[in-house]
Amino acid sequence: MSSPALAAPCGGRLSDFAAAMTAEAVAAGLPVEAARSYLLGAQIDDRVLKADRSQGVFRMNFIDFSRRLISQNRLEKGRALAVQHAAIFDRAAAEYGVPKGILLAFWAFETDYGAVQGDFNTRDALVTLGHDCRRPDLFQPQILAAIALHAKGDLPTDTTGAWAGEIGMVQMLPADILARGVDGDGDGHVTLKTSVADALLSGARLLQHHNWQAGQPWLAEVAVPAQMDWALSGLEVRLPVAQWQAMGVTGRSGALAGGEASLILPQGRFGPAFLAYPNFHTLFDWNQSFTYVLTGAYFATRLDGAPVYDAGNPEPGLDDAQMMRLQEKLAARGHDVGKIDGILGSGTRAAVQKEQQRLGLPADAWPTMALLNAL
Repeated sequence: MSSPALAAPCGGRLSDFAAAMTAEAVAAGLPVEAARSYLLGAQIDDRVLKADRSQGVFRMNFIDFSRRLISQNRLEKGRALAVQHAAIFDRAAAEYGVPKGILLAFWAFETDYGAVQGDFNTRDALVTLGHDCRRPDLFQPQILAAIALHAKGDLPTDTTGAWAGEIGMVQMLPADILARGVDGDGDGHVTLKTSVADALLSGARLLQHHNWQAGQPWLAEVAVPAQMDWALSGLEVRLPVAQWQAMGVTGRSGALAGGEASLILPQGRFGPAFLAYPNFHTLFDWNQSFTYVLTGAYFATRLDGAPVYDAGNPEPGLDDAQMMRLQEKLAARGHDVGKIDGILGSGTRAAVQKEQQRLGLPADAWPTMALLNAL
């Protein structure tokens, strides 16, 4: 399937949009019958638009978020599923280099091991977002991919999933399923909603595509010294592990793997600390939230036997109103913090660290009242 030269016009009458998408599908080499049958009866879903407008990066800090998502039940179920589906996980590791802990973690977080896959009609969700004028360039290609899957018999029009069109146990978008989907159970179809083999092997293949390195670590909890150059922390800085060790960084459970890594302090120098290896960065292709990715990566280590992290005693963070005031002050100083929304995203973290350096404060990228008052 080739990409069409022109996008369908957003907004306007839904029938006109469906006709334009059908023309695009044909131009991309898809059967006109498949396009028409898939788009016939499609409707705008106002719930999807509401979800799209109200979505936000996770507001919880890492400690609160990880404690909410990681329960003893989830750990025990994950370990039981690892045994139950050992052959599938062995195949994922052998063919795609992705370990079971990572796949179990995203299976757990995305759909609670397949139990909660979303009740939005996938076709209507994609048509709604492709027709809407906010991000049509992202979702119109997903409609074409969905038509291609429909033509293969892999995507009925009554398929349900997440509000943004993700489908199945590990929540993949149609274009990823079309390009990386694996028929793991050999039935001739890629069915991520009901086939554990299809879902897990497709997820593994997707991570491999995003440069997951087989046999390499992704995250290790560490202890940090009382004093060091905190400005070196953050995902932007990668140093040899031996260099971190020379600064006094040590593994909390066993020896640290070699290579390069970043020191991440999700709640500052007094909170939990981790070394993030190159594979950690690959996980952002699954989800863009730092807190979500860190929690998933950490849960994968727990499933592999790592101990509960040392929460430490982080300095109190800021509430939403205080964070917005901080962002306003940072923006006034010329920093790009994005929308003033009270969310500690990557832009705000980077600005916080730069201002901490300028003011002579420990530059650990964790916003506190001391920084807010200093500004």
